[in-house]
Amino acid sequence: MTSQSIRPNSASALLRHFDDLRDGTHGGATSRKEKEQFFVAAVSLLDPDVRQALEVTTSGVRRSTDGGIEAVWRLSWPEQRAAGIQPVIIRAYFGSGFHHPHLQSGTAGDWPLNVFDEEQAAAELPTLRALAAVDVHNLVFQMGGDVHIIPATVRTNDG
Repeated sequence: MTSQSIRPNSASALLRHFDDLRDGTHGGATSRKEKEQFFVAAVSLLDPDVRQALEVTTSGVRRSTDGGIEAVWRLSWPEQRAAGIQPVIIRAYFGSGFHHPHLQSGTAGDWPLNVFDEEQAAAELPTLRALAAVDVHNLVFQMGGDVHIIPATVRTNDG
């Protein structure tokens, strides 16, 4: 058994990321145009898995304000909107000065996005869930720890 065969898929994504940093490539591509094509494909591959992590609306791939490209998935619900806080966000982005794309939540930093097929996209589901969870956690604390904006925390009398 090789170390690759026992390595978690998320670690494989991180190692692909480091290989790209070392080589100045993204998925073997060297030109910005080719790297952006990989990004557009990665967003499409990730979309079904992001939707498992969140019930969302999505922006689709679009140009970002820095001249790069991005796709944003948002989750909102009545209590969150009434409280005036931001929705839960997962953002895939490829900044104009970056060598490769990243994922982030609305309140947490970057995670490498090195996805080139459906299996690799599916392997990111735990990362996507973690990004969503950290966003929910941080949004609750923006409300002073008021968990009542999270519907699952409200007790009902029906059971």
